[in-house]
Amino acid sequence: MPNSKGYRSRTRKILRKRVDEKYLSLKVTPLLYNYKPGDKVVIDIDPSIHEGMPHRRYQGRVAVISGMRGRAYILEVKVGGKVKQIIARPEHIRPWIQSSTA
Repeated sequence: MPNSKGYRSRTRKILRKRVDEKYLSLKVTPLLYNYKPGDKVVIDIDPSIHEGMPHRRYQGRVAVISGMRGRAYILEVKVGGKVKQIIARPEHIRPWIQSSTA
């Protein structure tokens, strides 16, 4: 039988909530955060919400907000030498906080 190649294939570990997150309701604070064009965000997919979910290859990547489309944000992610545009809803992104470990 050929391997399945669906949109969410090979996501068993990537799209999984931790046990302490599993039974909590959706946190409202990240949804109320207003992003402006030029802000940096981290793509952090919430597997319990399927609408506006970006592809698994972008999980954990840092993106730049370039605009809005409805309730979703248009993100620019650098992959290799190209800049890709991704559409994701606010449930799947969080603000990027630069660590001062350098």
